[in-house]
Amino acid sequence: MRLRTVVVLSLPLWMLALAGPALAQGRDGWEPPRLADGRPDLQGVWLSNTAAPVERPADLADRAEFTDEEVAELQARAERIFANGRSAFTTPEGAFRASRSDIDVFEGASSTSSSIGMVDLQFINRTSLVVEPSDGRIPAMTDAGRARARAVDVGWELKTGPEDLNSFHRCVTTGVPRLGGNFGAGPYTFYQLIQTADHVAFISEAFHDARVIPLDGRPQLPESVRQWNGSSRGRWDGDTLVVESTNFSSDSYFRGSAEGLRLIERFTRTGPDTLRYRIEVRDPSTWASAWAAEFPLVRREQPLYEFACHEGNISMEGMLRTARLEDRQLGR
Repeated sequence: MRLRTVVVLSLPLWMLALAGPALAQGRDGWEPPRLADGRPDLQGVWLSNTAAPVERPADLADRAEFTDEEVAELQARAERIFANGRSAFTTPEGAFRASRSDIDVFEGASSTSSSIGMVDLQFINRTSLVVEPSDGRIPAMTDAGRARARAVDVGWELKTGPEDLNSFHRCVTTGVPRLGGNFGAGPYTFYQLIQTADHVAFISEAFHDARVIPLDGRPQLPESVRQWNGSSRGRWDGDTLVVESTNFSSDSYFRGSAEGLRLIERFTRTGPDTLRYRIEVRDPSTWASAWAAEFPLVRREQPLYEFACHEGNISMEGMLRTARLEDRQLGR
């Protein structure tokens, strides 16, 4: 069988939901294109550029969706704030906060935390990427989960060397899955999806992460074998591709979860230019209950370009040099 290439772009989950009913529902009577084995062809270039937050803001606690009129107003505000030639960078969450405020001029990188992506975001009707529980919030963390999160979420702070940073900051892997924030679910992050009858591969623009997932029914790796992105096995549930991942390394990290993470991803074509992506997350050692998030990916006709992260490790040298300057200032 001839191998065909598909690029999938990563967008913030809530933005895709807000893009409108056509994105989520597809066209009446529409049938997905199929490969020679009869399975849906998920290949193509997909972009995730949703401006919705991962969790529902407190002031929207009783609202799962915006009206179409409110979405139009949010989009207009975002265009006014960020299309002024001075505000080219922000996270999706930053764009969401800014567009819901009364700010007339937003200074971009200097005014947002973790400003990363070029702003080209679309608002959707949903008020959060989290769809389960129904309140749009990630369940409470356990004490162990909070401890892991505190130990890892140290920003760019360095102690002795690069090994003190997590895998994301060291440009080892973006992690699985990426949900909200920088790179993996931000604007202009692409994924290339390559599909055959017995395998599917997801190639990330960021760090050139590649996941090769068998679809032939083989078992997961032995419990003793642990990997950065886990052991992934795929199967078809009707026209939906289901990928289940376990066996994450103790050095992996997803919002406080690591070894205990069980991740289920679902990919469904909903129209000629839309792909619904859903994640279901379980880890009793990290959260009080399971939860799920969902967002659409939008088809784009463009190639996957390299994102080299720390090109030649120059950034790492700068980070280490800054840490040593801080040591001297603090007398360490």
